[in-house]
Amino acid sequence: MNFKLKRLPVFITCMVLSLQIFAQDNAALLREAKQLELKFDEAGALEKYKQLAIADASNINALVKCAELNCSIGNREKDINSKTNYFKQALVYAQQAYAKDSTNSDVCYAMALVNYKMNVLDPDNKQLIENIKQVKIYSDRSLTANPNNAKANYLLGMWHFELIHSGWLKKKGVKDFYDKIPDTQIDSAVYYMEKARRIEPYFAQDYLDLAKVYIYDHQPAKALEVLNKLIKLPNRTYDDTAYKEEGKQLLEKMR
Repeated sequence: MNFKLKRLPVFITCMVLSLQIFAQDNAALLREAKQLELKFDEAGALEKYKQLAIADASNINALVKCAELNCSIGNREKDINSKTNYFKQALVYAQQAYAKDSTNSDVCYAMALVNYKMNVLDPDNKQLIENIKQVKIYSDRSLTANPNNAKANYLLGMWHFELIHSGWLKKKGVKDFYDKIPDTQIDSAVYYMEKARRIEPYFAQDYLDLAKVYIYDHQPAKALEVLNKLIKLPNRTYDDTAYKEEGKQLLEKMR
């Protein structure tokens, strides 16, 4: 009995040391992932976040990042099979995060983002209406948890804009769904995207799409103001160079 008691402090010490090493390893993975993101190495950052998610299944941030980066990388893929794989992986990570914390603003945003991207993978429009609904539902939940979530504000603004100007309304069944939504106005798209710009002044994607909203709404002066600011923004993500280049092209067409 005494022998077992003497061994107990040693066991506890070993456990504490193991937990410290585990925490240090995870912290190192997180630092590496963030550094790779700063270098615009999204594929490398994704691998680090994947490792972190495996090492610590309760790490909500890692799961959300895996969902976001899979969407970002997949969005640039030209091959539909590759795009599909990335978006489906994004869905898996978003669902895992949502299962762990359904009230987290970033988690709900990730779910909204994945449903938004899933429309690309639905050529027969079998899930289109449901995906559209899910984007709105999860965006609303994200903003309920944190009204100042810039990405969720942007995505909800895009949701309103897509319903108004895209091919969604031409799809069977979507028009009926649209008619039941009293708040789907161009002003709503402007409201949420302008709010996203105020919250995150370096959000290049928001600037570009906000300019498109103003162009659609026949407000060229406001579009020009947004585009002129866009092209001067520093690059903060891999895609910012492309957003700014598209903004320059829009400016040239408007002048």
